[in-house]
Amino acid sequence: MTVLNGISIAAAGVVATLGLGMAPPAGAQTLVAAREIIERVDQVLRGDSSHGVFRMEVVTEHWERELVMETWSLGTDYSLVRVQSPAREAGTATLMADDDIWNYLPKVDRAIKIPASMMAGAWMGSHFTNDDLVKESQLIKDYDIQLTYDGDRNGVAVWEFRLTPNPEAAVVWGHVDYQIRQVDYMPLFARYYDEDGALARTMRWSDFRNLGGRFVPTVMEMQPADKPEERTKVVYDELEFNLDIEPSFFSLQMLKSRR
Repeated sequence: MTVLNGISIAAAGVVATLGLGMAPPAGAQTLVAAREIIERVDQVLRGDSSHGVFRMEVVTEHWERELVMETWSLGTDYSLVRVQSPAREAGTATLMADDDIWNYLPKVDRAIKIPASMMAGAWMGSHFTNDDLVKESQLIKDYDIQLTYDGDRNGVAVWEFRLTPNPEAAVVWGHVDYQIRQVDYMPLFARYYDEDGALARTMRWSDFRNLGGRFVPTVMEMQPADKPEERTKVVYDELEFNLDIEPSFFSLQMLKSRR
């Protein structure tokens, strides 16, 4: 089934919910389509379950580093990321299971539960946060989504959205502006703004190709607005989707494992 078919089915469901077999107002149709598009994009790198290996390159004003990591996910509730190299960092890991977030520090053999107040903190000295890596925030659940542009940018047909946090959502951003390429539903950039409306950072996706049987962006780069010379780049080398992984895999025992 194509994504466009998925949007049509979702819109039909809203018609049935509204009753009388009549089409919903244009605004309601737009809302349904917008949420369906974002939901599809949010699933691009995750699927029902996934496993992958990626490199994370961090460039700051004072130092540079590269980490190789392995990651597993199951739906939106379970995720595990473990450092493979360099040797001095190997075994360091982050686990999300339901609503709990844990970091494991192998040098002291200690698992530390991360409070919600630290979700915005940097992970492994990068420009990504704990929330970014474990994907705790869910776009569909946490944000009100508005389509702000539907047309061409530099000869490319795109949609642009503004995502504003719902009042009850535990997210750190004032709003997020999101651009998606229409031809294949690939994300192009996300701009994150603080609560005062100032640009805080920009995420860009690139190098779109087939990996693990899917067409996906294999490079993601995060750049802070206040330090444009700095960046963190994630490059996926391996990806596979829809594996047979049980929730029990995402345990404190597996967090500490060196497998």
